[in-house]
Amino acid sequence: MSDLTTNLTKYASLIVNLGVNVQPKQTIIIYAAVDQVQLTRLITKAAYAKGAAEVIVKWDDPVIDQEFLTNADPLRLQTPYTFEKQAAKELMNKKASRISILSNSPDAFKLVPTKQLQAYKIGKTIVKQPVMKATMNNDISWLVVAAASPEWAQMVYPDEEVEAATAHLWQTIFEANRLNTANPETSWAEHIAFLDNQATWLNTNQFDALHYQSADTDLTIGLPANHVWKAAGDKDSSGNSFVPNMPTEEVFTAPDNRRIDGTVSSTLPLSYDGQIINGIQLTFESGKIISAKAEQGNELLNSLINTDNGSHSLGEVALVPEDSPIAQTKTTFYNTLFDENASDHIAIGASYPFNIKNGTNMTAEQLAAVGLNQSDVHVDFMIGSKDMNITGITKTQQEIPIMRNGNWV
Repeated sequence: MSDLTTNLTKYASLIVNLGVNVQPKQTIIIYAAVDQVQLTRLITKAAYAKGAAEVIVKWDDPVIDQEFLTNADPLRLQTPYTFEKQAAKELMNKKASRISILSNSPDAFKLVPTKQLQAYKIGKTIVKQPVMKATMNNDISWLVVAAASPEWAQMVYPDEEVEAATAHLWQTIFEANRLNTANPETSWAEHIAFLDNQATWLNTNQFDALHYQSADTDLTIGLPANHVWKAAGDKDSSGNSFVPNMPTEEVFTAPDNRRIDGTVSSTLPLSYDGQIINGIQLTFESGKIISAKAEQGNELLNSLINTDNGSHSLGEVALVPEDSPIAQTKTTFYNTLFDENASDHIAIGASYPFNIKNGTNMTAEQLAAVGLNQSDVHVDFMIGSKDMNITGITKTQQEIPIMRNGNWV
């Protein structure tokens, strides 16, 4: 057995046992690109070994997808078939767990006209509504992981030959997921405990607002009463533990979407809809984006912001130290799963209801009344830097340092 196969087998086991924590007689859905057959097969085998009732694999091919997106009529792109909507609803009703494997090139659709992507996003949003609702509420266990592809690897390591770059990216993925330790699951348990301690401290303080300051950012984000900071691990509606993102270095909560003021600048590129958005600068007033521009992908950025009313505000604030293992690689991955775990980040769009006390039992109207944002999108972008200072502001206007020079105090 090759070293790659050995590591992929360990990776698949970690994904199944710790990531989604497969339960007996459960339905598992795997979203994977056609170049990830080996990993997908290993995950499938491991899931059935844990007693899964069925493993459904939904393949995608970015080359075929690009042809479809480029040539299909926009009306077709934004009009999904009834069976697609029904399947998504039925799978979420039976609490199917989701595993999303990210491997496609971050700019796979750079040649697709923006208007085609916009039309496709409309159709995709319609299909994904029940899935997004179940995910945002943690009704199901869900997991996002990465896998190396030659196209992505060449973007990350442009000075290496394609085979070496792909092997390098695989090794980085394995190390970020602690597969290089004697017992990966034990290492993960210790890591989750550390992040949980940070979340507990923040929850105890119940700050009224956060103030972000760096050379390019001066932003104050209000926090709703009874907000809840979350870390690596969580539980689904059946009480089963799972880890939504692997790797993960973040502690996050929901902002009060009525109290966001100032200017924020991105510090890493964002891969969105198969295209790159870079050099983002947003200005907020009373919770709304009043100015948005990007050095690259400006049209796509503004299309994202104009998705709906909620996409004019934020749904997540996340704290990640500059000394995190992923940040220490000094590498830009052009992939949010990795880059968001190297940098503080915020998300345009929807909030997670579980980020406020009793939020998963609230109606949409009740969530809106306490300041939790609602949208059909949730897109993280990175704002952390070595000179980023984050201060917690109490209800009595006391200022307490949370991060200084990019790291926990």
